[in-house]
Amino acid sequence: MDFDFSPYFKKYEELVAVAEDAFARIRKDYPECVKCELGCAECCHALFDLTLIEALYVNQKFKAAFEGDRHEAMLERANLADRQTYKIKKRAGKMVKEGSPDEEILEKIAAESVRCALLNDKNLCDLYDFRPITCRLYGVPTAIGGKGHTCGLSAFEPGESYPTANLDRIQAALTALSSALVADLKSKYVTLGEMLVPLSMALLTEYDETYLGVPSDAEENAGSPESENE
Repeated sequence: MDFDFSPYFKKYEELVAVAEDAFARIRKDYPECVKCELGCAECCHALFDLTLIEALYVNQKFKAAFEGDRHEAMLERANLADRQTYKIKKRAGKMVKEGSPDEEILEKIAAESVRCALLNDKNLCDLYDFRPITCRLYGVPTAIGGKGHTCGLSAFEPGESYPTANLDRIQAALTALSSALVADLKSKYVTLGEMLVPLSMALLTEYDETYLGVPSDAEENAGSPESENE
């Protein structure tokens, strides 16, 4: 695709740096509470979605890092994870239709476990340097919708006050960046910037002109003032 994503990826990496700094500060102040260590894969089974900018970024890094048989093997793992995620979301959708409270639905989803396609046989992330922001903040207290969350393996005490990473604020920044990208692409799908997908789908998707709704030269020319005056 003839489009330069790098300015948007640079802005995304700036958000990554903010998340990394937040994690480092909390870990420095509460080293006894943060239990993240090499080989721990607690966060690699959690369900969460990516905004468009993060999905595009992970997809590009994945394609650049892997090829051949290894690439295909990871796509097979992504297919498996995506099917499992779909079933879980389908059950959650049924709960919504049945009128279950949002908190109950979120708790149900949080209790589910799907092995990340990037997690290798040594319990290490095959794309660790380019992992999503959610992965980078998993071991410290976070806030979603005004409610606190933390890793079940951590030693942060429920009910106590700790520095907290606001995921709603980060999510809003990611959505705004995604929407700006969609506008710059002149996409036919104006709400594409609000789309959320699991990491497995981000690996499987071909983010080409058709998927992103980028108009062809003929479509652009048809809508130009010059063509209207002909």
